[in-house]
Amino acid sequence: MAIRTVVIASGNDGKLAEFEDMLGPRGFEVRPQSEFDVEQPPETGKTFVENALIKARTAAEAAGHAALGDDSGLVVRALRGRPGIYSSRFAGADAGDDDNIDKLVSELEGLPEARRGAYFYCCLVLLRHADDPAPLIATGRWHGYILESRRGDGGFGYDPVFYDPDMGATAAELPAGEKNRVSHRGRALDALMEQIDDAGI
Repeated sequence: MAIRTVVIASGNDGKLAEFEDMLGPRGFEVRPQSEFDVEQPPETGKTFVENALIKARTAAEAAGHAALGDDSGLVVRALRGRPGIYSSRFAGADAGDDDNIDKLVSELEGLPEARRGAYFYCCLVLLRHADDPAPLIATGRWHGYILESRRGDGGFGYDPVFYDPDMGATAAELPAGEKNRVSHRGRALDALMEQIDDAGI
């Protein structure tokens, strides 16, 4: 049976806007979990996929619709993969984007460009219903490196300091449509759509 309504298991306004831009034209009715009073569950997983599944299942149970869980973050090689699953709270539980960026830039201070490599990682989990035994799981990566200072006013999170050499811009400097085309989330969503088509959902 085809899925028409997808509840996005996130309270991040930036992510919600990106999913609306990417899923809306594909014929999906995208609804935020806030419409169903879904409380954000504790992210107790040790990996992106575990946390994405926790989010999707919580939203599917509360909303009674298919739910899409997203767990994503920044992986920095020089920091042995940090901030990773803790990207949104790298500088503390109540940290904002600027706090997290400041901590990241501080920890990389003095490192040359060659050692500032990083990638954004996204894991998407789609549950057709809360008890779906075979969730669809897709991932995407966006490679670049971390700048020493911010550039650009768009995006969210670490976008102002994440530089894509192929695009010649930070994530925060790219127009939304261009960012969605090349980003980790866009790539994961493309892979998920292939699975949806293959499964005849």
